[in-house]
Amino acid sequence: MMPGGLTEARPATAEVQEIADQVKAQLEEETNEKYETFKAVEYKTQVVAGINYFIKVDVGGGCFTHIKVFKDLPGKNKLELTGYQTNKTEDDELTYF
Repeated sequence: MMPGGLTEARPATAEVQEIADQVKAQLEEETNEKYETFKAVEYKTQVVAGINYFIKVDVGGGCFTHIKVFKDLPGKNKLELTGYQTNKTEDDELTYF
């Protein structure tokens, strides 16, 4: 993988679901929504001074949200929701935002 570039989309793993779950409350606060369903479907990563995760999340009712989560360098274990895009469909490609 080239530093700074996005990887190809991959199916979400248990680790990616855990990352999404850890920023769910922050997303709900920012969007003023409550998500009964919050299932990571696929993701891409970008290596920076840490890792950006771009995650497609099924939020129910045929709706999807793309979230960007920054994971700090190892040892710091800090996750931060740094962006999101709502009103996405299952077919919308994850892109840099």
